Amino acid sequence: MIFWQLLITFLKIGALGFGGGYAMLSLIQYEVVERYQWMSAAAFTDIVAISQTMPGPVAFNCATYIGYIATGSVWGSVLASAAVCIPPFIVMLTICRFFAIFKDNPYMRRVLDFIKPVAIGLIGAAAVFLMNRQNFSDYVSLIIFGAVLLTQLFFKKINPILLIISAGVAGYLLY
Repeated sequence: MIFWQLLITFLKIGALGFGGGYAMLSLIQYEVVERYQWMSAAAFTDIVAISQTMPGPVAFNCATYIGYIATGSVWGSVLASAAVCIPPFIVMLTICRFFAIFKDNPYMRRVLDFIKPVAIGLIGAAAVFLMNRQNFSDYVSLIIFGAVLLTQLFFKKINPILLIISAGVAGYLLY
């Protein structure tokens, strides 16, 4: 039963997760933490953090960890990872097949113009879900977050990797 729930859940996440891995995080969090209660919110936050450090898409990495935790088996990891990839793969095959034909169609342009802000909104929702007591338990975390955000907004030529490393060093020194 758990394998069936895992398959359906990650097929749905893969099918509805427009905008990439970060846009999928709010849906993953809802399904895994709230609906099926396979793990706590703190454990989910840890999985997201680990998934961000690993190479590859965040949603795929999360699916791999969640599949293992939910089932206690490597087969759960394989199933969840495959399920989250199948819908976007099919969609991309279809889009690539027909994009050359419809790329100048005004209706297609309108659809793409509509999808862009939706994807940004989904990424913003994921950021809001990750702003919880486990991640921002004190004002130091908020100050580091705010400093990095403002630096990136006002000094766009600074490499984001340098900002990430700087925030990590600041967190290490302050904690």
